[in-house]
Amino acid sequence: MAETTYTIIQADGLYPDDTVEQEILRPNLPVPCTINYLQLDLFPTGAPIPKPWSAVPEDLRHKVDGILTLKMRFTAEDLALFPRLKVIVRMGVGYDRLDRVALAKRGVTVCNVPDYGTSEIADHALGLALSLRRGILLHHDLQREPHVKPWMVVDTPLVTRLQGATFGVLGLGRIGTAAALRAKAFGWRVIFYDPYIPNGFDKTFNIERVKDIKELFRRSTTLSIHCSCTHETRDMIGWDLLSLMPKGSILVNTSRGEVLKLDAVERSLREGILSGAGLDVLPEEPIPEDRVHPLIRAYRKNEDWLTGRLALTCHTAFYCPEGFDEIRVKSMETMRDVLIDGGKSNVITSDMA
Repeated sequence: MAETTYTIIQADGLYPDDTVEQEILRPNLPVPCTINYLQLDLFPTGAPIPKPWSAVPEDLRHKVDGILTLKMRFTAEDLALFPRLKVIVRMGVGYDRLDRVALAKRGVTVCNVPDYGTSEIADHALGLALSLRRGILLHHDLQREPHVKPWMVVDTPLVTRLQGATFGVLGLGRIGTAAALRAKAFGWRVIFYDPYIPNGFDKTFNIERVKDIKELFRRSTTLSIHCSCTHETRDMIGWDLLSLMPKGSILVNTSRGEVLKLDAVERSLREGILSGAGLDVLPEEPIPEDRVHPLIRAYRKNEDWLTGRLALTCHTAFYCPEGFDEIRVKSMETMRDVLIDGGKSNVITSDMA
């Protein structure tokens, strides 16, 4: 009987070596097999746009059994380039960049890494909320040349007391829960909306559940978005919801840019419904320089009406050196478990949104 050979690629090109991956792949294999692991360079850190999947040499594409990717999109057309593909691991929580319909038709198993970066992203969400709500960004901007403002209190709707105010959480998954607990520790009254969470979670964490998304927006003076991008949530948050928020509210998004309409954010900021917004994610990343959204243009030009009111953090909420290492380890552990060991770690089934 011929020995099985597995070929696995990390597509983006994120790491200087493959020491970590080899340590995970080699020990205690269930059956004798050969494992070829290669790191490509389709979307390395700092690259403005990715290379196409067709840049992978054809002879290699026809051997690939497993793909790991952090930032690359993967369409039906891309799938056709990899006739042997069995498993694809999205190195992160969201998997909206993968064409799951096409992958399911071909019988390719899709996995994610749901348990990395929880603390970092929750910390980041609270950091954005606090930096806006306590006027930290505002004073930082006002004390810079060429127009340094007086050393004094600024009367602004950005700054209010946290204790007793309402912090809304949209999506109470791992990260949303971690954010809710942090907000609660600061003294916020926490409410959440998530139709997929079983009854009783509100009792477990001593926070309030609302059954209507409109109620969440009506009551939240600070709102943090923590939902994945699905067919249901894409473009879900527009003017119809943001306009319900109390005047002077804060909005934070560290989940997926595609769930929030930038036109609505701009209008809400201009009309004072939002006093500030902290966005780690945008609908299109990287920002397409041939069609920069007017809100982003205003931010880049330091227009006066946005002073201290908008923070952009380049989809980095997940990042710290330890977190980046964690993604690397957990992704390869998932790949090995599903492709080689026959397990089911982090498999995204067809019934999942």
